[in-house]
Amino acid sequence: MENSTQPDKIIEIDLPKVAKNGLWITIVTLIGLLVVDGLINQGLSFTFSIWNVLLFVGGYVVLIVLHELFHLLGFRVFGKVPWKKMIVGMNLKLGIAYATTDVPMTNRAIRKALLLPFWTTGVVPAIIGLMNGNGIWLGLAAFLIGGAAGDFAMYKELKKLPDDWLVKDDPELPKLYLFKPDRNIQ
Repeated sequence: MENSTQPDKIIEIDLPKVAKNGLWITIVTLIGLLVVDGLINQGLSFTFSIWNVLLFVGGYVVLIVLHELFHLLGFRVFGKVPWKKMIVGMNLKLGIAYATTDVPMTNRAIRKALLLPFWTTGVVPAIIGLMNGNGIWLGLAAFLIGGAAGDFAMYKELKKLPDDWLVKDDPELPKLYLFKPDRNIQ
């Protein structure tokens, strides 16, 4: 087994490009959800008020936190990473929330962990909003789905590689280090 710490491949995410894509995903998702809601519920029961703005902002903060916590849950469930080896936080300089670990996971496991928050904090609020005709939930869903643009970008790049490759997350940057499965990277 090779012991070199040099990765076989590095995936680095271009944050300005991801932010632009995230904005477009948010806009398209919001329009799509509003159209579907209009068809299902014959109109949207949403009024503009300070109270609704506060509910939206508070819900957004809660869902961002939950988004990162669902990454951690994904690390645990799919990657078998011990809780004590996980970190969640905010990088104010980059303007991003993050969840990370220094424990390598298989490509298959990290892809599942990347998409778990999309389903739980994006799709589930969209379903709730459509079921209730609630614009706040629909808006939150659109923002959280658009906010998963970085996860989608990483997933897209990881999907090009075999499931058994090992992936190590960079603790500070949106960057992944990939190693062939026969490597010892501990």
